[in-house]
Amino acid sequence: MAKGGFRGGPMGGMNQAAMLKQAQKMQQEMMRMQEEMQNKTYTATSGGGMVKATVNGSHEVVALEINPEAVDPEDVEMLQDMVMAAVNEAMRTAENEASESMSKLTGGLNLGGLF
Repeated sequence: MAKGGFRGGPMGGMNQAAMLKQAQKMQQEMMRMQEEMQNKTYTATSGGGMVKATVNGSHEVVALEINPEAVDPEDVEMLQDMVMAAVNEAMRTAENEASESMSKLTGGLNLGGLF
């Protein structure tokens, strides 16, 4: 390294200010996006449409519909499996959309939970 260390030059301060402004803009956009995602719902079905689960962006189940034909007292396990499958698929859909949205916002840059 040169004697005296690294010198940023006269533009160094301006670059830092621009980076800070860009980071603040990105953080605001992420907050807006997170709010949108929380208000969005994601629906998935299982058992050929016998069970339908809807979750929101906060990963809360907000609706669960079970076709009465799916209720077989002799096979409760199958109904349980269909409910879990529908809920898990709806959760995966919500998570995938959130990841895709964040990736678009950050240009694919992994910020490692920075925001």
